[in-house]
Amino acid sequence: MKSKICLLLLSLAALAAQAWEGDVAVETPNNMLILHAREGQDLRMAYYGMRVTDLRQLRDAGADLNSSLLPAFGTVDMVQLPALQVMHADGDLNLELTTTDYTSRTEGDAVLHTFTMRDRLQPVTVRLHLKAYQRVDIIEMWTEIENGEKRPITLKRYDSGHLTLRQGEVWITHMHGNWAAEAEPTQEALTQGVKIIRNTDGARNAHLDAPEVMISLDGRPQELTGRTIGAALCWSGNFELRFNTQSHREHHFYAGIDPQSSEYILDPRQRLETPHLALTFSQEGLSGASRNFHRWARTEGMLHRGMKTGDILLNSWEGLYFDINEERMLRMMDDISSFGGELFVMDDGWFGDKYPRRDDTSSLGDWVVDKRKLPNGLKALTDGASQRGIKFGIWIEPECVNTTSELYERHPEWALQAKGRQLKLGRGGTQLVLDMTNPEVQDFVFGVVDNLLTQNPDIAYIKWDANASIQNFGSTYLPRNRQQNLYVDYHLGLVKTLQRIRQKYPDIVIQDCASGGGRANYGLLPYFDEFWTSDNTDALQRVYIQWGTSLFFPANAMACHINHCPYWNTGGRVVPIKFRCDVAMSGRLGIELQPRDMTDEERQQTTTCVRDYKQLRPIVQTGNVYRLLSPYERRGVASLMYVDDHRRQGVLFVYKVDNYYDQPLPRIRLAGLDADATYTLTEKNVRVGQKPCWLSGKRFTGRTLMEVGIEVPLREDYASRVFVLE
Repeated sequence: MKSKICLLLLSLAALAAQAWEGDVAVETPNNMLILHAREGQDLRMAYYGMRVTDLRQLRDAGADLNSSLLPAFGTVDMVQLPALQVMHADGDLNLELTTTDYTSRTEGDAVLHTFTMRDRLQPVTVRLHLKAYQRVDIIEMWTEIENGEKRPITLKRYDSGHLTLRQGEVWITHMHGNWAAEAEPTQEALTQGVKIIRNTDGARNAHLDAPEVMISLDGRPQELTGRTIGAALCWSGNFELRFNTQSHREHHFYAGIDPQSSEYILDPRQRLETPHLALTFSQEGLSGASRNFHRWARTEGMLHRGMKTGDILLNSWEGLYFDINEERMLRMMDDISSFGGELFVMDDGWFGDKYPRRDDTSSLGDWVVDKRKLPNGLKALTDGASQRGIKFGIWIEPECVNTTSELYERHPEWALQAKGRQLKLGRGGTQLVLDMTNPEVQDFVFGVVDNLLTQNPDIAYIKWDANASIQNFGSTYLPRNRQQNLYVDYHLGLVKTLQRIRQKYPDIVIQDCASGGGRANYGLLPYFDEFWTSDNTDALQRVYIQWGTSLFFPANAMACHINHCPYWNTGGRVVPIKFRCDVAMSGRLGIELQPRDMTDEERQQTTTCVRDYKQLRPIVQTGNVYRLLSPYERRGVASLMYVDDHRRQGVLFVYKVDNYYDQPLPRIRLAGLDADATYTLTEKNVRVGQKPCWLSGKRFTGRTLMEVGIEVPLREDYASRVFVLE
């Protein structure tokens, strides 16, 4: 026993002798995170904010936070919550991390900093990675946990990152919503206690609470001013964001996978990498933090589009729902071509042999063409699109299955299920989620895409849907003592499958849809080109939905479609076609209706919209956003604009969202322009039968537009204006 104690003391002494000590500045063009470690201590956070040149002055000014960056259970006091908690093989719940190594290396346009920490007693290693981009102000933070013990250990909490903030008048902005009402910003002050933002859907994590938050350090959030931290957990599964304010000195922010029913079993020599936490800091308010995220998305966080723009498309869903056939598909291709569009997408209802897909009760999993609807197969449609000078796209939902399907008859064990328990069925009373932890299921899902594109190489676009949450917690593939790994392993299996698809088909455009915007997250966006923002295409509500979504996601990732009226989703609301067009023009423009039901005015306005949007598209989809007047401020008007990097061109959108007699409307003050340049305003998508408003053709200096602003004529209900600034 005595010899064992001596060996332990010697090993601890050797570990301490090798310990790394010093300050490290993790830097982007304008941001800085300063970390330091001392021998025998864990890694500490000193500062996060705008870049500074003298670290000594930070300490002299009392700005050195000196807070544990990864507080672990067993070393933190009762006031501070742990970011990590491990149950060792012998039942020990403590984790005492000492920094033993630090490395940095260049990785593309970023510098990757890695800190290695080890437990003082047990052979558990934690590596903290920080990826600092050199062209955009984003730092990604994540942990990697390795089990060096001889038996499995349990990860009871495994956050991706933690920040300490000085307590003050700190507010947070986070997104809440539901199906057809996504991305509603909730703004609140941080007060004493613990604030938790969580999603436990299992498969989709942007309905209800979303995995992003803005932190305003100077009081109530402002769009164009104020120190602001933006944080996005790059993960598609269950998550938890926590704010802990127990003292009068500090706020603590934590982000990671929600540990409820996800205490992860880690086998010997196995490693688990947590989701990346993307962070930014801006002194230009919410819009400034948004611009940082948008730049990062276009250069790093999206698959291959970057600064490319999306096609103008017509989707068949709200025009026909399941009632499709070859003749109707070709007619809709004629329609989108006549509008000047570039892509037609055939939505749900095209597949099924033994069980034809006539509604949502059957056929998921049976990805074969229904020859009763499409007697000449998909080739007739891809050829038809080519003949009309447009592209062709198609809808799939490969992660789900209906109990009424040939796939379920062959492989009922492929569906997630708890052995011996009655199945909980989703959409249509028959829908289940496939078990993406199972490599055979991963092969099947890959095969859905591979078979489609191998047999039909002219398909240019896929709409990938996911219309179910994980209601049956159980896997026939995972061992009985690994069931709690399900929530995590599902998404690891999904990402593995998407990586495989993208390796073989890097150029196919894929839309991420999940009952609307249920998967608008940076965990999946690297494998998709855009996401369906919401199943609610009502233009008035889309002003609000798109506003909240733009807090973190760029315009070329947001699919925004012109809808039909009266609109069933909002009680039969009728909105003028110009307003519908103008709202859809602020993202990736598309159309979601039956063109044969349109009036002559609607067809003319839509044609004008498409023509003008092609001129605006590069600025809108790849420009820098400035949100000017929020619809949530209830001032009767919402307004935002996009400006190119050179500040030579911009696009201004103004929407009247309330209407009553003698209504005072605010002057619109623009932003992001060159104060000394002179800009000409030109109105676009002018209402059919009318002339441009009196502002069109007027010239103003950038200073006048930003400091004085303009009076935009908005008299009638649902009035809207779109201006190009050059």
